[in-house]
Formats: sequence, structure tokens, C-alpha cells
Amino acid sequence: MPAANGDRRPAGEAVEYAGRPGLISWAMYDWANSAFVTVIQTFIFAAYFTQRIAVDETAGSNLWGNTIGIAGLLVAFGGPVLGAIADQSGRRKPWLLFFTSLCVVCTALLWFMKPDNSFTVPALLLVGAAIICFEFASIFYNAMLPDLTPEDHLGRWSGWGWGLGYAGGLLCLVAALVLFMDGENAWIELNRETGGDVRATFLLVAGWYLFFSIPLFLVTPDRKQIAMSRRTAVQRGLRQLYQTIREVRRYGNIFRFLIARMIFVDGLATVFVFGGIYAATVFGMDEKDVLLFGIGLNVSAGIGAALFAFIDDRVGARKTILISLGGLVLTSLLILTVSQTLLFWVFSLILGIFVGPCQASSRSYLARMAPVDLRNEMFGLFALSGKATAFLGPVLVGWITYLSGSQRIGMSTIVFFFIGGFFLMLTVADDYRQRAGKNRQRGSVPTT
Repeated sequence: MPAANGDRRPAGEAVEYAGRPGLISWAMYDWANSAFVTVIQTFIFAAYFTQRIAVDETAGSNLWGNTIGIAGLLVAFGGPVLGAIADQSGRRKPWLLFFTSLCVVCTALLWFMKPDNSFTVPALLLVGAAIICFEFASIFYNAMLPDLTPEDHLGRWSGWGWGLGYAGGLLCLVAALVLFMDGENAWIELNRETGGDVRATFLLVAGWYLFFSIPLFLVTPDRKQIAMSRRTAVQRGLRQLYQTIREVRRYGNIFRFLIARMIFVDGLATVFVFGGIYAATVFGMDEKDVLLFGIGLNVSAGIGAALFAFIDDRVGARKTILISLGGLVLTSLLILTVSQTLLFWVFSLILGIFVGPCQASSRSYLARMAPVDLRNEMFGLFALSGKATAFLGPVLVGWITYLSGSQRIGMSTIVFFFIGGFFLMLTVADDYRQRAGKNRQRGSVPTT
């Protein structure tokens, strides 16, 4: 049986938290893997594929959306199962190392994807495999945190890791610009006709991810290995996952919250996937402009995450999420209607301010509302809710763009995800009055 605080440490294992070096090394992994998200998934490779590898930009957007969608679907079904099985065997770092290494290798191999239609299929296979490995690695990385620090320090270390992620993604984009993509001013000049300047950024990401993840594997402690056969681990893991899903359905408020999050996270995922593509195809930005655009979004997102943390503490996570979703709807509509590049920049940077709070306050909402003895189970389903339908937004944008021939019409899909999430969030209980100090035991969560 789980302990009262939801701890799932193996029976008989002493609670021995990591020291500051171990925690800093853990947070550095966020710095390491953020380079993959910003350069590969969001800005540089996405625009490079649609503009220079695919037959045309419309077909490229469709293929990119389908690839992201399929990868998300595989993660949605495979991730929770893998996580539950690994939870039974104890250690997380071997799984984390395996998927991190695969992601790094696939990312490095993108160097060979030249701007030619013949590279369409191998490019999509490589980036799809890299995305799947990245997401699987993230599952085990996130699962390590509760074993590294006491519960009253979880929020600060999670937040600091999140902040390092924004900073790491930003600095990697700056490094890509200065080293390879600043035209004649680049420190290293490569053949632009063969995409050498762009493809070099993929090697940069692979090296960045590998190098900055090393401290975690060398310094951060891991759970002890549990002596258990693979068959037993699979059986117990699947049983645990089933129990998690069955238990959470008893709590109507949290169930509605997870559905609301599932919807608006689809919209956020689509913004990340197609943000660079939209900037490139609608406003004619080249790779350098898209890179600068990515830097600007990372800065605004970091500012928003910091500012709204105070709002969350003052009015609660639910109200913070509602404010953020309202801001996302308004700025998205403005972005879809403007035709001037300057206005696109202005409204996009404002949109970035509302991105971080949706994610950070979702985590704090569940932390406040989940029963103490079900927190691990609830956060397991929380992870599932972020991936179960993550494929839907990119696939819809890709197909609507393809059928309509308009990137603006395709991107309008994200507004409906934000609106749907907003109205569902109106139906969940306010966490402001459920603050620390209340000892929420099993069954005491509001169900209305």
C-alpha cells in the first residue's frame, strides 16, 4: 500500500533525499533537453522541412502535422505503460539514459537531411523517432523529482527546472544564430545552398543535449533496483495503471480538470509545433528570422511564467489558468487576422506571456486538489492527459491547411482548443479555498 503521502518507494527503502548538487544536476537536464524542443520541434527544423525538403509548404505542413500526431499517439499509449512498468523495477536512470541516447543519435543524423525532396521520408522518420524518445525520456526524468527532495520543496525545484528549460532553449537558439545562421557574420560559414548552416544547428542540439545531461547521470541519485522478473514488472505495472485510471474516475472535479487540460494543451502543443512554420509561410520569414522569433517567444514565455507565479499564489491556479486562456484566445485571433509583420511580432510575444502560466498553474492546481494519498496516481494521469490527444491539434491543422490551402485557416483550429478548455475550466472547483493547511484524505475532493 502507498504511504500516506503518496510515496511509492519500495518497501524497506530508506527515505534519503538528494543534496543540492544532485538537485542542480537534475534541473540541468531541463536545460539540456529544451534545445531539442526549441530548435527541432518548434522553430528551425520544422521550418527547414516545410520550406526546403518537402515538395511545397502546404504539403510539408500536412506531413509535419501527421508526423507529430503519430508520434504523440504512440507516446500517449506507450508512455504510461512504460512508466508504470519501470515504477515496479525501481531505477529510472537506465531508462532515461536509453531514450536520451536514442534521441541524441536521431537528432545528430538529421545533419544528413539535405534540402531535397528525396529526403522527405527519412527526415520524417528520424524526427518522429527523436520526438518519441524525447517524450519517453521526459517521463522518467519527471518521475525522479519526488524521490530527490521533500514534498515542501517540490514546487521550487520543479519551477527552477522549468525556468532553466526556457533559458537553455533561448541560449541554444542564440548559439545557433551566432555560430551558423547569421549570414556573413556567422562565426562558422557553411554552404547555405546545401542547407549546411541550418543542418549544423541539428548537430549543435545533439551535442547540447548530450553534454548538459551528463551531470544528472553522474551526480543525481536514483532509486535502488528491485529484484523482479520482467514478466512480474509488466503485470504489476499494468495493474497499477488500471488502478490509477479507476481511482481517478471517482473524483468528478479532477476528472473534468484533466479533460479541460487535455483540450487546451492540444492548443498549446499546436502552437509549439506550427509557430515557426506559420511565421515562415505566412510572413515569409527565413531561417534566421524564425530563429529570432523563437528567441523572442522564449523570453516572453519566461517573463510570463515568472509574473503569473505571483498571481497564482494570490488568486489560485484556476483563476490563473482562466486568465491565461482568455489571453491566448484574444492574442491568437489577433495573430490570425494581422498582415503586417510588426504586428505579428507584437501579438506573438504577448501570446508567449500566457503560455507558461497555463502549464505551471495546471501542475499547482492538481497539487492543491489531489488527495494526499493519491498524489502519485493523480500525477500519473496528469501526464497521460497531456499526451492522450496531443496528436489531434497538429493533425487537424495539417489537414485543414492542406484542404483549404491556407495556413491561416489551418491555424485557426487552435482558438477552439483554448475556448473549449476555458469553458470546461469554469466547471471545476476553485483551488483557492483548498490551500495548504487542509488535510485532504481520500474522498474529500469536491466532486461537483
